Amino acid sequence: MTPLPTTESTGTAWGAAETVGLVLRMLREAFEGPPGPWTYFTDVGPGHGLFATLDTLTAAQASQAGGPGGSTIAGHVHHISASLALTRRLLRGEQASRDRARSWSVLTVDAAAWTELVAGLRRAYQDVRVTVEMHPTWDEDAAGTAFGAVAHAAYHLGAIRQRLPGR
Repeated sequence: MTPLPTTESTGTAWGAAETVGLVLRMLREAFEGPPGPWTYFTDVGPGHGLFATLDTLTAAQASQAGGPGGSTIAGHVHHISASLALTRRLLRGEQASRDRARSWSVLTVDAAAWTELVAGLRRAYQDVRVTVEMHPTWDEDAAGTAFGAVAHAAYHLGAIRQRLPGR
């Protein structure tokens, strides 16, 4: 495996454009799957991002309890959507509660609700991408918020994939 070039090896400075690019690439990997021949944290190949994973599930499968506290995949999806909305608000400088307990309120869904829940996640993801692209100043708080969203999405992607049929 060829190591990725670093700012040390290339002699280039790391700035806002590089931060935005990296955050967007990592968000894409978590939600859409790896965009190239290598990855930061998912398996290489199609079908490993959150959206491709969710597209394989029915509402009944998404509603099966089995996680800690009886959580369901539908609950994970609702929770991720709420967390992305929080990320967007924080990056926009808005005050927001970090209490995520209410984000676990969805447990079961029918087919229509499942379709809308996944569509809502897609919208929340796109909103965060736009917010990252438009963010004016990348300081420690902004970068921590953005990379925290990536880590959070990666965690839940793994938790969901562990519950797939046949695993």
